[in-house]
Amino acid sequence: MIKILVMSTLKIREELYKYIEIGDKSFLEALYKSANSYIEQKKLDMMIDEGEEDILAGRTYSIEEAKEILDHWEE
Repeated sequence: MIKILVMSTLKIREELYKYIEIGDKSFLEALYKSANSYIEQKKLDMMIDEGEEDILAGRTYSIEEAKEILDHWEE
């Protein structure tokens, strides 16, 4: 039976370690996929937040400037 309670971060880690130890390949693949998706989304969210901060601070490019940057991207 799975208990869903308010748990500390340390307790959650301990429980996850137990699940990893007893989990089969299918479980581990699903857990990995879920964790990886979560981390990737957090990275994207951070990039969006940074972009919004740049916009608010006026750190933007015109279309022409952006095209120039892209034209020389690989140089």
